[in-house]
Amino acid sequence: MLSKINPVKTRAWKKLEAHYKKISKVHVRDMFRQNAGRFEEFSIRFGDILLDYSKNIIDSETMSLLTSLAVECGVKEAAGKMFSGDIINETEKRSVLHTALRNRSGNPVFVNGKDVMPQVGSVLKKMKAFSDKIINGEWKGYSGKRITDIVNIGIGGSDLGPVMVTEALRPYWKEGMSVHFVSNVDGTHIAETLKKVNPETVLFLVASKTFTTQETMTNAFTARDWFLENAKKDMYIKNHFAALSTNEKAVTSFGIDPENMFEFWDWVGGRYSLWSAIGLSIACVIGFDNFNELLEGAYSMDQHFINAPVEKNIPVILGLTGIWYNNFFNAQTHAILPYDQYLHRFAAYFQQGDMESNGKSVDREGRMVGYQTGPVIWGEPGTNGQHAFYQLIHQGTKVIPADFIAPAISHNPVGDHHIKLLSNFFAQTEALMNGKTALEVREELQASGKNEEEIKFLTPFKVFTGDRPTNSILVKKITPSTLGALIAMYEHKIFVQGIIWNIYSFDQWGVELGKQLANKILPELHDENIISSHDQSTNSLINAYKNMRKKG
Repeated sequence: MLSKINPVKTRAWKKLEAHYKKISKVHVRDMFRQNAGRFEEFSIRFGDILLDYSKNIIDSETMSLLTSLAVECGVKEAAGKMFSGDIINETEKRSVLHTALRNRSGNPVFVNGKDVMPQVGSVLKKMKAFSDKIINGEWKGYSGKRITDIVNIGIGGSDLGPVMVTEALRPYWKEGMSVHFVSNVDGTHIAETLKKVNPETVLFLVASKTFTTQETMTNAFTARDWFLENAKKDMYIKNHFAALSTNEKAVTSFGIDPENMFEFWDWVGGRYSLWSAIGLSIACVIGFDNFNELLEGAYSMDQHFINAPVEKNIPVILGLTGIWYNNFFNAQTHAILPYDQYLHRFAAYFQQGDMESNGKSVDREGRMVGYQTGPVIWGEPGTNGQHAFYQLIHQGTKVIPADFIAPAISHNPVGDHHIKLLSNFFAQTEALMNGKTALEVREELQASGKNEEEIKFLTPFKVFTGDRPTNSILVKKITPSTLGALIAMYEHKIFVQGIIWNIYSFDQWGVELGKQLANKILPELHDENIISSHDQSTNSLINAYKNMRKKG
Protein backbone atom coordinates (compact mmCIF):
# COMPACT_ATOMS: atom_id res chain seq x y z
CA MET A 1 0.00 0.00 0.00
CA LEU A 2 1.31 3.45 -0.93
CA SER A 3 1.50 6.25 1.61
CA LYS A 4 -1.02 9.05 1.23
CA ILE A 5 0.83 12.33 1.58
CA ASN A 6 -0.69 15.58 0.34
CA PRO A 7 2.31 17.26 -1.34
CA VAL A 8 0.97 20.76 -0.70
CA LYS A 9 1.21 20.15 3.05
CA THR A 10 4.86 19.09 3.03
CA ARG A 11 7.60 21.35 4.36
CA ALA A 12 9.40 21.24 1.01
CA TRP A 13 6.33 22.41 -0.94
CA LYS A 14 5.86 25.44 1.29
CA LYS A 15 9.54 26.33 0.93
CA LEU A 16 9.30 25.89 -2.84
CA GLU A 17 6.42 28.38 -2.97
CA ALA A 18 8.58 30.99 -1.28
CA HIS A 19 11.61 30.07 -3.36
CA TYR A 20 9.60 30.37 -6.61
CA LYS A 21 8.81 34.03 -5.87
CA LYS A 22 12.53 34.74 -5.69
CA ILE A 23 13.97 32.65 -8.51
CA SER A 24 11.21 33.40 -11.04
CA LYS A 25 12.67 36.92 -11.26
CA VAL A 26 16.16 35.64 -12.20
CA HIS A 27 16.96 34.91 -15.85
CA VAL A 28 18.68 31.61 -16.62
CA ARG A 29 21.35 33.34 -18.72
CA ASP A 30 22.33 35.31 -15.62
CA MET A 31 22.59 32.07 -13.65
CA PHE A 32 25.12 30.82 -16.21
CA ARG A 33 27.13 34.03 -15.83
CA GLN A 34 27.21 33.56 -12.06
CA ASN A 35 28.12 29.85 -12.10
CA ALA A 36 30.98 28.71 -14.34
CA GLY A 37 30.32 25.09 -13.36
CA ARG A 38 26.57 25.14 -13.99
CA PHE A 39 26.60 22.51 -16.73
CA GLU A 40 28.62 20.09 -14.60
CA GLU A 41 26.31 20.69 -11.65
CA PHE A 42 23.11 20.16 -13.61
CA SER A 43 23.92 17.30 -15.97
CA ILE A 44 24.14 13.51 -15.57
CA ARG A 45 25.75 10.86 -17.74
CA PHE A 46 24.31 7.36 -17.78
CA GLY A 47 25.91 4.96 -20.23
CA ASP A 48 25.37 6.40 -23.70
CA ILE A 49 22.84 8.96 -22.42
CA LEU A 50 23.65 12.52 -21.35
CA LEU A 51 20.95 14.56 -19.62
CA ASP A 52 21.63 18.31 -19.53
CA TYR A 53 19.08 20.08 -17.36
CA SER A 54 21.16 23.21 -16.79
CA LYS A 55 18.91 25.36 -19.02
CA ASN A 56 16.06 25.06 -16.51
CA ILE A 57 14.96 27.87 -14.20
CA ILE A 58 16.67 26.27 -11.22
CA ASP A 59 19.64 26.68 -8.92
CA SER A 60 21.17 24.47 -6.25
CA GLU A 61 18.53 25.58 -3.74
CA THR A 62 15.72 24.66 -6.15
CA MET A 63 17.07 21.16 -6.63
CA SER A 64 17.68 20.72 -2.92
CA LEU A 65 14.08 21.63 -2.15
CA LEU A 66 12.71 19.46 -4.96
CA THR A 67 14.71 16.44 -3.83
CA SER A 68 13.47 17.08 -0.29
CA LEU A 69 9.94 16.97 -1.72
CA ALA A 70 10.70 13.57 -3.26
CA VAL A 71 12.01 12.33 0.07
CA GLU A 72 9.03 13.66 2.05
CA CYS A 73 6.59 12.08 -0.41
CA GLY A 74 8.35 8.73 -0.18
CA VAL A 75 9.37 8.31 -3.82
CA LYS A 76 12.15 5.82 -3.06
CA GLU A 77 9.96 3.77 -0.73
CA ALA A 78 7.18 3.68 -3.33
CA ALA A 79 9.63 2.55 -6.02
CA GLY A 80 10.75 -0.28 -3.77
CA LYS A 81 7.14 -1.39 -3.34
CA MET A 82 6.57 -1.37 -7.10
CA PHE A 83 9.68 -3.43 -7.85
CA SER A 84 8.90 -5.93 -5.08
CA GLY A 85 5.38 -6.69 -6.35
CA ASP A 86 3.32 -4.89 -3.71
CA ILE A 87 -0.26 -4.07 -4.76
CA ILE A 88 0.24 -0.40 -5.59
CA ASN A 89 -2.60 -0.28 -8.15
CA GLU A 90 -5.01 -0.30 -5.24
CA THR A 91 -8.24 0.53 -7.10
CA GLU A 92 -7.82 -2.63 -9.21
CA LYS A 93 -6.04 -4.65 -6.50
CA ARG A 94 -3.05 -5.34 -8.72
CA SER A 95 0.72 -5.30 -8.58
CA VAL A 96 2.54 -3.14 -11.13
CA LEU A 97 5.39 -5.18 -12.51
CA HIS A 98 6.35 -4.19 -16.03
CA THR A 99 9.84 -4.04 -14.52
CA ALA A 100 9.69 -7.82 -13.92
CA LEU A 101 9.30 -8.35 -17.67
CA ARG A 102 12.85 -7.05 -18.18
CA ASN A 103 14.35 -8.30 -14.91
CA ARG A 104 17.85 -9.56 -15.73
CA SER A 105 19.07 -10.09 -12.18
CA GLY A 106 18.05 -13.73 -11.76
CA ASN A 107 16.32 -12.74 -8.53
CA PRO A 108 12.70 -13.78 -7.93
CA VAL A 109 9.83 -11.30 -8.05
CA PHE A 110 6.76 -12.24 -6.03
CA VAL A 111 3.07 -11.54 -6.62
CA ASN A 112 0.79 -12.88 -3.88
CA GLY A 113 3.63 -15.07 -2.66
CA LYS A 114 4.38 -16.62 -6.07
CA ASP A 115 7.56 -15.97 -8.06
CA VAL A 116 6.48 -14.70 -11.49
CA MET A 117 9.89 -14.91 -13.12
CA PRO A 118 9.49 -18.53 -14.34
CA GLN A 119 6.32 -17.46 -16.21
CA VAL A 120 8.07 -14.42 -17.67
CA GLY A 121 11.00 -16.56 -18.77
CA SER A 122 8.71 -19.15 -20.32
CA VAL A 123 6.85 -16.58 -22.44
CA LEU A 124 10.10 -14.96 -23.56
CA LYS A 125 11.44 -18.37 -24.58
CA LYS A 126 8.26 -19.02 -26.56
CA MET A 127 8.49 -15.58 -28.20
CA LYS A 128 12.07 -16.30 -29.23
CA ALA A 129 11.18 -19.66 -30.80
CA PHE A 130 8.20 -18.14 -32.63
CA SER A 131 10.01 -15.05 -33.94
CA ASP A 132 13.01 -17.13 -35.01
CA LYS A 133 10.73 -19.35 -37.12
CA ILE A 134 9.13 -16.32 -38.75
CA ILE A 135 12.44 -14.62 -39.56
CA ASN A 136 14.32 -17.69 -40.80
CA GLY A 137 11.42 -18.75 -43.03
CA GLU A 138 10.65 -21.96 -41.18
CA TRP A 139 7.09 -20.78 -40.53
CA LYS A 140 5.09 -21.23 -43.72
CA GLY A 141 1.77 -19.83 -44.87
CA TYR A 142 -1.02 -22.03 -46.19
CA SER A 143 0.49 -22.10 -49.71
CA GLY A 144 3.98 -22.96 -48.50
CA LYS A 145 5.41 -19.45 -48.78
CA ARG A 146 7.35 -17.77 -45.98
CA ILE A 147 5.86 -14.92 -43.94
CA THR A 148 6.88 -11.47 -45.15
CA ASP A 149 4.41 -9.18 -43.34
CA ILE A 150 3.26 -8.95 -39.74
CA VAL A 151 -0.03 -7.14 -39.04
CA ASN A 152 -0.49 -6.29 -35.35
CA ILE A 153 -4.15 -5.72 -34.47
CA GLY A 154 -4.56 -3.99 -31.12
CA ILE A 155 -5.36 -0.61 -29.59
CA GLY A 156 -3.91 1.65 -26.91
CA GLY A 157 -0.98 -0.01 -25.21
CA SER A 158 -1.31 -3.05 -27.47
CA ASP A 159 -0.61 -0.78 -30.42
CA LEU A 160 1.24 2.40 -29.48
CA GLY A 161 4.26 0.72 -27.88
CA PRO A 162 5.01 -1.73 -30.71
CA VAL A 163 4.35 1.01 -33.31
CA MET A 164 6.76 3.40 -31.64
CA VAL A 165 9.51 0.82 -31.05
CA THR A 166 9.40 -0.76 -34.50
CA GLU A 167 9.56 2.69 -36.10
CA ALA A 168 12.38 3.80 -33.79
CA LEU A 169 14.33 0.64 -34.59
CA ARG A 170 13.61 0.48 -38.31
CA PRO A 171 17.35 0.20 -39.10
CA TYR A 172 17.26 -3.17 -37.31
CA TRP A 173 14.41 -4.67 -39.35
CA LYS A 174 15.29 -8.07 -40.73
CA GLU A 175 15.59 -8.25 -44.49
CA GLY A 176 12.37 -9.32 -46.14
CA MET A 177 10.21 -8.51 -43.10
CA SER A 178 7.67 -5.70 -42.77
CA VAL A 179 5.24 -4.81 -40.00
CA HIS A 180 1.91 -2.99 -40.07
CA PHE A 181 -0.39 -1.84 -37.27
CA VAL A 182 -4.17 -1.60 -37.15
CA SER A 183 -5.89 0.01 -34.18
CA ASN A 184 -8.71 2.34 -35.19
CA VAL A 185 -12.18 0.81 -35.41
CA ASP A 186 -12.69 3.06 -38.43
CA GLY A 187 -12.86 0.50 -41.25
CA THR A 188 -10.46 2.60 -43.30
CA HIS A 189 -7.54 1.52 -41.12
CA ILE A 190 -7.95 -2.21 -41.68
CA ALA A 191 -9.07 -1.77 -45.32
CA GLU A 192 -5.99 0.24 -46.29
CA THR A 193 -3.68 -2.15 -44.46
CA LEU A 194 -5.11 -5.21 -46.19
CA LYS A 195 -4.34 -3.61 -49.56
CA LYS A 196 -0.63 -3.78 -48.67
CA VAL A 197 -0.39 -7.47 -47.76
CA ASN A 198 -0.71 -10.86 -49.43
CA PRO A 199 -2.93 -13.48 -47.74
CA GLU A 200 -0.34 -16.14 -48.53
CA THR A 201 2.50 -14.35 -46.74
CA VAL A 202 0.85 -12.35 -43.94
CA LEU A 203 0.66 -13.16 -40.24
CA PHE A 204 -1.90 -11.39 -38.03
CA LEU A 205 -1.16 -10.89 -34.33
CA VAL A 206 -4.39 -10.19 -32.43
CA ALA A 207 -3.53 -8.36 -29.22
CA SER A 208 -6.32 -8.39 -26.65
CA LYS A 209 -5.94 -9.73 -23.14
CA THR A 210 -9.64 -10.67 -22.89
CA PHE A 211 -10.12 -11.23 -26.62
CA THR A 212 -13.22 -9.08 -26.32
CA THR A 213 -11.85 -5.53 -26.91
CA GLN A 214 -14.39 -4.00 -29.29
CA GLU A 215 -12.02 -2.21 -31.67
CA THR A 216 -9.48 -5.02 -31.78
CA MET A 217 -11.93 -7.85 -32.31
CA THR A 218 -13.90 -5.91 -34.93
CA ASN A 219 -10.70 -5.49 -36.92
CA ALA A 220 -9.64 -9.09 -36.24
CA PHE A 221 -12.89 -10.55 -37.60
CA THR A 222 -12.62 -8.33 -40.68
CA ALA A 223 -9.06 -9.58 -41.22
CA ARG A 224 -10.24 -13.17 -40.81
CA ASP A 225 -13.08 -12.70 -43.30
CA TRP A 226 -10.64 -11.17 -45.81
CA PHE A 227 -8.19 -14.01 -45.28
CA LEU A 228 -10.83 -16.74 -45.75
CA GLU A 229 -12.09 -15.11 -48.95
CA ASN A 230 -8.67 -15.97 -50.34
CA ALA A 231 -7.55 -19.07 -48.40
CA LYS A 232 -11.08 -20.60 -48.38
CA LYS A 233 -10.44 -23.11 -45.58
CA ASP A 234 -10.77 -22.43 -41.83
CA MET A 235 -7.94 -24.87 -41.16
CA TYR A 236 -5.48 -22.34 -42.60
CA ILE A 237 -6.25 -19.72 -39.93
CA LYS A 238 -3.70 -21.36 -37.63
CA ASN A 239 -0.95 -20.60 -40.20
CA HIS A 240 -1.76 -16.90 -40.36
CA PHE A 241 -3.11 -15.81 -36.96
CA ALA A 242 -1.62 -15.76 -33.47
CA ALA A 243 -3.07 -14.30 -30.27
CA LEU A 244 -1.63 -12.18 -27.50
CA SER A 245 -4.27 -13.01 -24.91
CA THR A 246 -5.28 -14.97 -21.83
CA ASN A 247 -8.71 -16.11 -23.08
CA GLU A 248 -7.93 -19.54 -24.54
CA LYS A 249 -11.59 -20.39 -25.16
CA ALA A 250 -12.23 -17.29 -27.28
CA VAL A 251 -8.90 -17.66 -29.06
CA THR A 252 -9.68 -21.26 -29.98
CA SER A 253 -13.19 -20.34 -31.10
CA PHE A 254 -11.68 -17.72 -33.42
CA GLY A 255 -9.67 -20.50 -35.07
CA ILE A 256 -6.25 -19.78 -33.59
CA ASP A 257 -4.19 -22.74 -32.38
CA PRO A 258 -3.76 -22.36 -28.57
CA GLU A 259 -0.06 -23.16 -29.16
CA ASN A 260 0.10 -19.78 -30.87
CA MET A 261 -1.39 -17.92 -27.90
CA PHE A 262 1.02 -15.78 -25.88
CA GLU A 263 0.12 -14.98 -22.29
CA PHE A 264 0.56 -11.83 -20.26
CA TRP A 265 -0.75 -10.92 -16.83
CA ASP A 266 -3.00 -8.47 -15.03
CA TRP A 267 0.04 -6.92 -13.32
CA VAL A 268 1.11 -5.65 -16.77
CA GLY A 269 -0.68 -2.41 -17.59
CA GLY A 270 -1.51 -1.87 -21.25
CA ARG A 271 0.61 1.24 -21.65
CA TYR A 272 3.56 -0.58 -20.06
CA SER A 273 3.13 -3.82 -22.00
CA LEU A 274 5.53 -3.60 -24.94
CA TRP A 275 8.05 -5.57 -22.83
CA SER A 276 5.63 -8.51 -22.68
CA ALA A 277 4.09 -10.76 -25.33
CA ILE A 278 2.57 -7.54 -26.71
CA GLY A 279 6.08 -6.95 -28.06
CA LEU A 280 5.91 -10.05 -30.27
CA SER A 281 5.53 -7.89 -33.39
CA ILE A 282 8.75 -6.12 -32.38
CA ALA A 283 10.62 -9.40 -31.96
CA CYS A 284 9.31 -10.71 -35.29
CA VAL A 285 10.61 -7.74 -37.25
CA ILE A 286 13.90 -6.82 -35.50
CA GLY A 287 14.76 -10.30 -34.23
CA PHE A 288 14.66 -11.61 -30.68
CA ASP A 289 18.30 -10.74 -29.95
CA ASN A 290 17.54 -7.07 -30.58
CA PHE A 291 14.31 -7.34 -28.57
CA ASN A 292 16.39 -8.77 -25.75
CA GLU A 293 18.74 -5.78 -25.98
CA LEU A 294 15.70 -3.52 -25.65
CA LEU A 295 14.88 -5.31 -22.38
CA GLU A 296 18.51 -5.04 -21.26
CA GLY A 297 18.51 -1.28 -21.82
CA ALA A 298 15.30 -0.86 -19.83
CA TYR A 299 16.70 -3.03 -17.02
CA SER A 300 19.81 -0.85 -16.82
CA MET A 301 17.61 2.23 -16.32
CA ASP A 302 15.53 0.31 -13.76
CA GLN A 303 18.69 -0.32 -11.78
CA HIS A 304 19.74 3.31 -12.02
CA PHE A 305 16.29 4.44 -10.87
CA ILE A 306 16.10 2.08 -7.90
CA ASN A 307 19.73 2.55 -6.76
CA ALA A 308 20.89 6.08 -7.63
CA PRO A 309 20.40 8.78 -4.98
CA VAL A 310 17.53 11.17 -5.72
CA GLU A 311 19.87 14.08 -6.47
CA LYS A 312 21.66 12.06 -9.20
CA ASN A 313 18.68 10.07 -10.44
CA ILE A 314 17.63 10.88 -14.01
CA PRO A 315 13.92 9.87 -13.82
CA VAL A 316 13.58 11.57 -10.43
CA ILE A 317 15.14 14.80 -11.72
CA LEU A 318 12.93 14.82 -14.81
CA GLY A 319 9.88 14.18 -12.65
CA LEU A 320 10.80 16.91 -10.17
CA THR A 321 11.55 19.59 -12.74
CA GLY A 322 8.24 18.73 -14.41
CA ILE A 323 6.45 19.29 -11.11
CA TRP A 324 8.38 22.55 -10.64
CA TYR A 325 6.87 23.96 -13.84
CA ASN A 326 3.47 22.30 -13.60
CA ASN A 327 2.72 23.32 -10.03
CA PHE A 328 4.70 26.50 -9.49
CA PHE A 329 5.00 28.12 -12.94
CA ASN A 330 1.49 26.95 -13.91
CA ALA A 331 2.72 25.27 -17.11
CA GLN A 332 -0.14 23.35 -18.70
CA THR A 333 1.78 21.28 -21.23
CA HIS A 334 5.11 19.54 -21.77
CA ALA A 335 6.66 19.01 -25.21
CA ILE A 336 8.79 16.03 -26.26
CA LEU A 337 10.84 16.99 -29.30
CA PRO A 338 13.03 14.24 -30.78
CA TYR A 339 15.59 15.29 -33.39
CA ASP A 340 15.50 11.87 -35.02
CA GLN A 341 12.98 10.85 -37.65
CA TYR A 342 12.91 7.27 -36.37
CA LEU A 343 11.48 8.63 -33.09
CA HIS A 344 8.52 10.27 -34.83
CA ARG A 345 6.04 8.28 -32.68
CA PHE A 346 7.89 8.76 -29.40
CA ALA A 347 5.84 11.75 -28.21
CA ALA A 348 2.57 10.04 -29.22
CA TYR A 349 3.56 6.98 -27.22
CA PHE A 350 4.12 9.04 -24.08
CA GLN A 351 0.93 10.97 -24.60
CA GLN A 352 -0.74 7.76 -23.51
CA GLY A 353 1.96 6.78 -21.03
CA ASP A 354 1.77 10.09 -19.17
CA MET A 355 -1.77 11.35 -19.69
CA GLU A 356 -3.50 8.03 -19.05
CA SER A 357 -1.36 7.54 -15.94
CA ASN A 358 -1.44 10.96 -14.33
CA GLY A 359 -4.58 12.48 -15.81
CA LYS A 360 -6.31 12.15 -12.44
CA SER A 361 -8.17 14.65 -10.24
CA VAL A 362 -8.77 12.38 -7.23
CA ASP A 363 -6.00 11.60 -4.75
CA ARG A 364 -5.19 8.25 -3.13
CA GLU A 365 -7.70 8.95 -0.36
CA GLY A 366 -10.52 9.49 -2.86
CA ARG A 367 -10.61 13.27 -2.46
CA MET A 368 -10.47 15.93 -5.18
CA VAL A 369 -6.97 17.31 -5.41
CA GLY A 370 -6.41 21.01 -4.86
CA TYR A 371 -3.48 21.30 -7.28
CA GLN A 372 -2.59 20.53 -10.88
CA THR A 373 -1.63 16.95 -11.77
CA GLY A 374 -0.56 15.60 -15.19
CA PRO A 375 0.23 18.04 -18.01
CA VAL A 376 -0.77 17.71 -21.65
CA ILE A 377 2.04 15.84 -23.44
CA TRP A 378 2.68 16.58 -27.10
CA GLY A 379 5.41 16.97 -29.68
CA GLU A 380 6.75 16.28 -33.15
CA PRO A 381 10.19 15.55 -34.56
CA GLY A 382 12.64 18.36 -35.24
CA THR A 383 13.11 20.15 -37.51
CA ASN A 384 9.49 19.86 -38.68
CA GLY A 385 8.23 21.37 -35.43
CA GLN A 386 10.43 24.43 -35.89
CA HIS A 387 8.33 25.34 -38.93
CA ALA A 388 5.08 24.68 -37.09
CA PHE A 389 4.68 25.38 -33.37
CA TYR A 390 8.06 26.63 -32.11
CA GLN A 391 6.86 30.19 -32.62
CA LEU A 392 4.54 29.75 -29.65
CA ILE A 393 7.27 28.16 -27.52
CA HIS A 394 9.64 31.05 -28.27
CA GLN A 395 7.34 34.08 -28.13
CA GLY A 396 3.95 32.90 -26.90
CA THR A 397 2.40 33.72 -23.54
CA LYS A 398 2.58 30.17 -22.16
CA VAL A 399 5.44 28.48 -20.35
CA ILE A 400 6.12 25.26 -22.26
CA PRO A 401 8.90 23.10 -20.80
CA ALA A 402 10.40 20.88 -23.48
CA ASP A 403 12.63 17.82 -23.75
CA PHE A 404 14.94 17.86 -26.76
CA ILE A 405 16.27 14.40 -27.71
CA ALA A 406 18.95 13.67 -30.31
CA PRO A 407 21.51 11.00 -31.26
CA ALA A 408 25.13 12.01 -31.83
CA ILE A 409 25.47 9.33 -34.53
CA SER A 410 22.90 8.84 -37.31
CA HIS A 411 21.92 5.53 -38.86
CA ASN A 412 21.85 7.39 -42.18
CA PRO A 413 24.99 9.56 -42.53
CA VAL A 414 23.85 11.09 -45.82
CA GLY A 415 25.86 14.15 -46.80
CA ASP A 416 25.74 16.80 -44.09
CA HIS A 417 22.13 16.14 -43.08
CA HIS A 418 22.90 15.05 -39.53
CA ILE A 419 25.25 17.93 -38.77
CA LYS A 420 22.59 20.37 -39.92
CA LEU A 421 19.99 18.56 -37.84
CA LEU A 422 22.21 18.72 -34.74
CA SER A 423 23.01 22.38 -35.32
CA ASN A 424 19.29 23.06 -34.97
CA PHE A 425 19.05 20.81 -31.90
CA PHE A 426 21.77 22.81 -30.12
CA ALA A 427 20.59 26.19 -31.41
CA GLN A 428 16.97 25.84 -30.32
CA THR A 429 17.70 25.21 -26.64
CA GLU A 430 20.27 28.03 -26.66
CA ALA A 431 17.77 30.43 -28.23
CA LEU A 432 14.99 29.39 -25.86
CA MET A 433 17.27 30.03 -22.90
CA ASN A 434 18.99 33.27 -23.98
CA GLY A 435 16.34 34.89 -26.09
CA LYS A 436 17.25 38.21 -27.71
CA THR A 437 17.20 41.57 -25.95
CA ALA A 438 15.93 44.86 -27.39
CA LEU A 439 19.52 46.12 -27.51
CA GLU A 440 20.63 43.08 -29.52
CA VAL A 441 17.69 43.55 -31.88
CA ARG A 442 18.54 47.23 -32.40
CA GLU A 443 22.15 46.41 -33.18
CA GLU A 444 21.11 43.78 -35.72
CA LEU A 445 18.67 46.12 -37.41
CA GLN A 446 21.23 48.94 -37.53
CA ALA A 447 23.77 46.57 -39.07
CA SER A 448 21.21 45.57 -41.73
CA GLY A 449 20.77 49.23 -42.75
CA LYS A 450 17.36 49.94 -41.22
CA ASN A 451 16.58 53.56 -40.37
CA GLU A 452 15.55 54.70 -36.91
CA GLU A 453 11.84 54.70 -37.68
CA GLU A 454 12.02 51.12 -38.98
CA ILE A 455 14.10 50.04 -36.00
CA LYS A 456 11.61 51.52 -33.55
CA PHE A 457 8.72 49.76 -35.29
CA LEU A 458 10.36 46.35 -35.69
CA THR A 459 12.16 46.00 -32.35
CA PRO A 460 9.26 44.79 -30.14
CA PHE A 461 8.37 42.08 -32.68
CA LYS A 462 11.91 40.71 -32.77
CA VAL A 463 12.56 40.61 -29.02
CA PHE A 464 12.67 37.14 -27.45
CA THR A 465 12.43 37.03 -23.66
CA GLY A 466 14.24 33.70 -23.41
CA ASP A 467 14.11 32.00 -20.02
CA ARG A 468 12.14 29.16 -21.66
CA PRO A 469 13.03 25.89 -19.90
CA THR A 470 14.42 22.87 -21.72
CA ASN A 471 16.12 19.55 -21.07
CA SER A 472 18.62 18.24 -23.61
CA ILE A 473 18.92 14.46 -23.85
CA LEU A 474 21.86 13.56 -26.07
CA VAL A 475 22.44 9.88 -26.79
CA LYS A 476 25.27 8.24 -28.68
CA LYS A 477 23.00 6.40 -31.13
CA ILE A 478 19.44 5.05 -31.21
CA THR A 479 20.04 1.37 -30.56
CA PRO A 480 17.70 -1.21 -29.00
CA SER A 481 19.52 -0.83 -25.69
CA THR A 482 19.48 2.97 -25.71
CA LEU A 483 15.83 3.07 -26.71
CA GLY A 484 14.94 0.65 -23.90
CA ALA A 485 16.68 2.92 -21.41
CA LEU A 486 14.92 6.03 -22.75
CA ILE A 487 11.48 4.41 -22.52
CA ALA A 488 12.12 3.18 -18.98
CA MET A 489 13.42 6.64 -18.06
CA TYR A 490 10.10 8.24 -19.02
CA GLU A 491 8.10 5.44 -17.39
CA HIS A 492 9.83 6.10 -14.08
CA LYS A 493 9.50 9.88 -14.47
CA ILE A 494 5.72 9.40 -14.74
CA PHE A 495 5.80 7.16 -11.66
CA VAL A 496 7.72 9.78 -9.64
CA GLN A 497 5.22 12.48 -10.48
CA GLY A 498 2.23 10.29 -9.64
CA ILE A 499 3.72 9.46 -6.24
CA ILE A 500 4.34 13.11 -5.41
CA TRP A 501 0.88 14.16 -6.64
CA ASN A 502 -0.60 11.45 -4.37
CA ILE A 503 -2.60 9.85 -7.19
CA TYR A 504 -2.90 6.31 -8.55
CA SER A 505 -0.97 6.24 -11.82
CA PHE A 506 -1.79 2.70 -12.89
CA ASP A 507 -5.55 2.65 -13.32
CA GLN A 508 -7.53 4.37 -16.09
CA TRP A 509 -11.16 4.53 -15.11
CA GLY A 510 -11.67 7.53 -17.37
CA VAL A 511 -11.18 5.28 -20.39
CA GLU A 512 -14.07 3.04 -19.36
CA LEU A 513 -16.94 5.56 -19.34
CA GLY A 514 -16.82 6.24 -23.07
CA LYS A 515 -16.76 2.49 -23.77
CA GLN A 516 -19.84 1.94 -21.61
CA LEU A 517 -21.81 4.69 -23.35
CA ALA A 518 -20.71 3.48 -26.81
CA ASN A 519 -22.02 0.01 -25.99
CA LYS A 520 -25.34 1.58 -25.01
CA ILE A 521 -25.57 3.66 -28.19
CA LEU A 522 -24.42 0.94 -30.63
CA PRO A 523 -27.72 -1.00 -30.80
CA GLU A 524 -29.59 2.28 -31.28
CA LEU A 525 -27.74 2.88 -34.55
CA HIS A 526 -28.97 -0.28 -36.27
CA ASP A 527 -32.48 0.95 -37.06
CA GLU A 528 -34.25 4.12 -38.19
CA ASN A 529 -36.11 4.82 -34.92
CA ILE A 530 -35.98 8.36 -33.55
CA ILE A 531 -33.76 8.46 -30.44
CA SER A 532 -34.76 10.35 -27.30
CA SER A 533 -32.90 8.47 -24.56
CA HIS A 534 -29.92 10.82 -24.22
CA ASP A 535 -29.35 14.52 -23.71
CA GLN A 536 -30.75 16.90 -26.33
CA SER A 537 -27.45 17.31 -28.19
CA THR A 538 -26.65 13.59 -28.40
CA ASN A 539 -30.22 12.71 -29.42
CA SER A 540 -30.12 15.33 -32.18
CA LEU A 541 -26.74 14.18 -33.45
CA ILE A 542 -27.79 10.52 -33.62
CA ASN A 543 -31.03 11.42 -35.38
CA ALA A 544 -29.17 13.67 -37.83
CA TYR A 545 -26.78 10.80 -38.54
CA LYS A 546 -29.69 8.44 -39.26
CA ASN A 547 -31.25 10.98 -41.56
CA MET A 548 -27.98 11.49 -43.47
CA ARG A 549 -27.51 7.74 -43.79
CA LYS A 550 -31.08 7.29 -45.08
CA LYS A 551 -30.66 10.03 -47.70
CA GLY A 552 -27.13 8.98 -48.66
